[in-house]
Amino acid sequence: MRRNIEAWLPHLEAGVEAIVMTASGCGVTVREYAHHLRTCPEYGEKARRIAEHTRDIAEVVWAERSRLAGLLAATRRKPPPVAVHTPCTLQHGQKLNGLIERILELLGIPLTPTPDAHLCCGSAGTYSLLQRDLSQRLLANKVAALTSGGPARIVTANIGCLLHLQSGTPLPVSHWVELLDELLA
Repeated sequence: MRRNIEAWLPHLEAGVEAIVMTASGCGVTVREYAHHLRTCPEYGEKARRIAEHTRDIAEVVWAERSRLAGLLAATRRKPPPVAVHTPCTLQHGQKLNGLIERILELLGIPLTPTPDAHLCCGSAGTYSLLQRDLSQRLLANKVAALTSGGPARIVTANIGCLLHLQSGTPLPVSHWVELLDELLA
């Protein structure tokens, strides 16, 4: 944490508006720096500044939503149906549930329904290693829910979830920003 703070703080002081996280697990952790270092005289205030300036990439993209409308239509590409897995770190940790879906819908990307979308995929950091049996049951349930609507692809916002979901389905699984990159290229 201290090394990251020392690396990022000069950029904030130089005028950078935000530290943008593309992995929701990293984002929730960096947003907790202020809590973890709150009693540290040297890093408490610095950690607070870093946490206050940390944004998930979905927040940054959503802030530019007026530029998004019609963007995909201009490419004349018809996107395939997609299932979205919103990681626990984005839903509960950062309180950004539904944001990825709103972005994708605004772009005209068809979303398939995901029953029990609020449930964990079973990755949960080291949980998938330490609680393998339960993790695999959660994975099977999540993959069944994600694929129930017949998507061509699954997208998510955290690398741990992405890798875990990939291990349980033959469907392509990627970060939602990768989908945008492919469709808008």
